[in-house]
Amino acid sequence: MARRTSATGFLRDFQEFILRGNVIELAVAVIIGGAFGKIVEAFVNWLMSVALKPALEAAKVNQLKDLPFGLGDLAIAIVNFLIVAFVIFLIIRALEKFMRKQDAETPPDPMLESQERLTAAIDRLTDRMNQA
Repeated sequence: MARRTSATGFLRDFQEFILRGNVIELAVAVIIGGAFGKIVEAFVNWLMSVALKPALEAAKVNQLKDLPFGLGDLAIAIVNFLIVAFVIFLIIRALEKFMRKQDAETPPDPMLESQERLTAAIDRLTDRMNQA
């Protein structure tokens, strides 16, 4: 029987690792998250420029990035975080609602019901025997 070389074993292990569902799902999530982050960042930049336009004009600043001490970047980062956190909250909330609905619609397992009835009968029998 031929002995497996360490390089072949390493490649096989790496292939198994890459083809696991969790790794692929994580890669897809990172890519979609990066794209979503860019959309949110563009929206926040637009929102902040519209919302803070009078303040920027009063401070004689053309853009948020021109604010002193990096305050514009900080404000953009905070609003980015709040929007992303809110969207994730909505997604998780919808998922939990869906899962509760699925659980409510799932019929009880007949085997589990039988086991519960049998356990209750054994408990009653044990109580009777202890009373005697």
